[in-house]
Amino acid sequence: MSGSVWQGLMEASVDSMLAAYQARETDVRSVVRAYLDRIEAYDRRGPALWSLIAVNPDVMKEAEALDRAFAASGKLSGPLHGVPALIKDNVDVAGLPTTGGSRALAGWLPPRDATLVTKLRAAGAIILAKTTMSEFARGGIDNINSVLPGFARNPYNTAHATGGSSGGTGAALAANFGTIGIGSDTWGSIRNPSSNNAIVGLRPSRALVSRHGMMGLYDARDTVGPMARTVADLVALLDVIAGVDPEDPATAGAAGKIPPTFKTCLKANGANRKRIGVLRQAFPPGGSDPAVTALLDRAVADLRSLGAEIVDPLVVPEFDDHPARPHPQSEVRATLEKYLAKTGPGYPKTVADVMASQKFHPLHEAGLIAASTAPNPNEDPAVKKLEADEIRMREAYERAMTGAGVDFLVMPCASFPPKLNGDRNTTPAGSTTWIASGLHWPAIIVPMGYSHDDLPSGLQVVGRPWSDAALIEIAYSYEQATHHRHPPGTVPPLN
Repeated sequence: MSGSVWQGLMEASVDSMLAAYQARETDVRSVVRAYLDRIEAYDRRGPALWSLIAVNPDVMKEAEALDRAFAASGKLSGPLHGVPALIKDNVDVAGLPTTGGSRALAGWLPPRDATLVTKLRAAGAIILAKTTMSEFARGGIDNINSVLPGFARNPYNTAHATGGSSGGTGAALAANFGTIGIGSDTWGSIRNPSSNNAIVGLRPSRALVSRHGMMGLYDARDTVGPMARTVADLVALLDVIAGVDPEDPATAGAAGKIPPTFKTCLKANGANRKRIGVLRQAFPPGGSDPAVTALLDRAVADLRSLGAEIVDPLVVPEFDDHPARPHPQSEVRATLEKYLAKTGPGYPKTVADVMASQKFHPLHEAGLIAASTAPNPNEDPAVKKLEADEIRMREAYERAMTGAGVDFLVMPCASFPPKLNGDRNTTPAGSTTWIASGLHWPAIIVPMGYSHDDLPSGLQVVGRPWSDAALIEIAYSYEQATHHRHPPGTVPPLN
């Protein structure tokens, strides 16, 4: 079978790929070759998505090694045997660059895999490529704000934004350049790209997945998590990467809270009897596109038909007292410099060094200046104020949800369609991802349809800490009942 093109590649799922390997309908080498052909045809040519920053030069050798092992043993190497994975460029893959989207780090090759990458390899996954991102993960509505190698374009409509900062992973998965993907989410960086590219993404409970080997942005809000075209694929990835890791002390909080497998959450009736509140304060009529609101209204009706108990609207009386609060610059500096400290000779070790290099996108100059001159976090009154404000925010939401008997919140990921690339003035993004980030709660995105010009929108479901399993149940039930995702027309199957 070596060298042939597997006809099931487009929209391939993890399960279908594993079944094809076991049935010897294809092999890993053929699958990887087919993905590389699509990347060659569409990432720099054709619609020129520019979603990838580096392709693993050893990927064919690694694929052939898996094929030899399978031929010798007749057994798959793990639950992700030969499944091609795309890794955001702020997560270390030994021998591949980690730039965080910044030209100041071009050429830096980390010597060790991040913990989650080690787990992926152990499960048999193929690390196919690193994906483009907003520079230092500072960009939620798009990822035009990076000069490495150029900003990614939305495969559904290339004039529009992929969402940031994991926009490369979102666009590449939507375009069928890989099967599963990794993103990071501090302020919405998994959720915005998932919504914009009609895929599924999970901002997990903070300690669920190790962040060791990741270049973060603000430790208290930083998460790393799975992205995929389907909820089942997201679960297959989450099962591998979730877990306690001594290299990330925060993950100690996950002990005893992770089920043996999240696959038990893949229930067609998973939304039944879930108490869900519609947080319309997050997308008021004057701050939303009517087409997106209509998609949300249809999603709520679908959830109700699936047996969910809907409270519409769920009102948080203190909602306006708790607006989006940016990351403290002192924490941003400390988190970035924690990673920069381990880079090799000749690379910046501080934010001030990045400034001195002049190798940054102009959009970031003001933020970098503010971070480079910020005090230590333990001496910064802004940190203490933010922490106190977030405690009050959580208390306000808890009161409202408990009073209404609600366990989950729903809202669109963004109340407007994906923005035009480079548009900073004409329309707001309407992103609602700051709510779960400010609460420090998990949230999942699942496609809920398309508005103008085939532009995707995602349904966002938010739950309390460690409600990840229930979020997956709701998302899977909704996905299976609606099947909104369709592949983008700009990247059709290759002959």
